[in-house]
Formats: sequence, structure tokens, C-alpha cells
Amino acid sequence: MRMLALAAAVALPLLAAAPAHADPAIWKWRKLHSADAKASAWGEVAISQHGFVVYGNVADTRGKGCAWAVLKAQSATNGKWKSHGFYYCKPGVGTFRKDYGAVLQIRVQVCRGTATRPTGSCSRWKTIYTQGG
Repeated sequence: MRMLALAAAVALPLLAAAPAHADPAIWKWRKLHSADAKASAWGEVAISQHGFVVYGNVADTRGKGCAWAVLKAQSATNGKWKSHGFYYCKPGVGTFRKDYGAVLQIRVQVCRGTATRPTGSCSRWKTIYTQGG
């Protein structure tokens, strides 16, 4: 019985001292508002197995229309920009996720719009990830 208690007493500090699984590098981006302040978005960029993942939240306040978060990324292979939009049309917060491969930059813009496209009241573009920076 004493040997079992002694073995447990020795093993417990070893388990507590074991390093936790390291999380991938994460860059958080703060809340960005549309020009009319009726929409906002915030989130983070994380390193994934195949490149990068943008996790975000888009919030719509009271009012007609939808809140849009528009992401734009520059490819590391050919330098071209591609954009993708996410919208949320109810008061409250919606979430989104976008996977990217090798990119040089990722930018975000928050707009107001309809369920089919952003129509205006956009914020300025904000860089949320840049290679080497």
C-alpha cells in the first residue's frame, strides 16, 4: 500500500510538469466597424497544416440590411488577389471560417449590404496578416 502511494506521489509531479501541447501561432485582429457603425467584425488568423485559417465573427446591429466581412488574400505563388465575403442579416453575431494556402497578405473590410452583396458604408481595408510581419 505504501509503495502504491509512493509511486503515485512520484508520478503526479511528472505529469504536472509535462509540457502542454503547443497551440499554433495565432494573430488576433480587433473589432473593425463599417463606416456607418452598424456592422463590425473581429477574429484571428491561425497557422494550419496547409496554410492559414481565418476565424471571424461578424455582427449586425439593428437596422435594415446585412453586415458583411470581406476577406482579400494575396497568393504567394502568383501574387494575385482573391476575395471572399461573409454576411449576417440578423441582429446579433455570426461566425465564419476561411482556409487559405500560401498567402503573402490577408486583409479584411467590413461593409453593410444586402443578402446578395455589400453595397456601401465600408470600412477601410485592414491588414490582418502579412508574411514576415
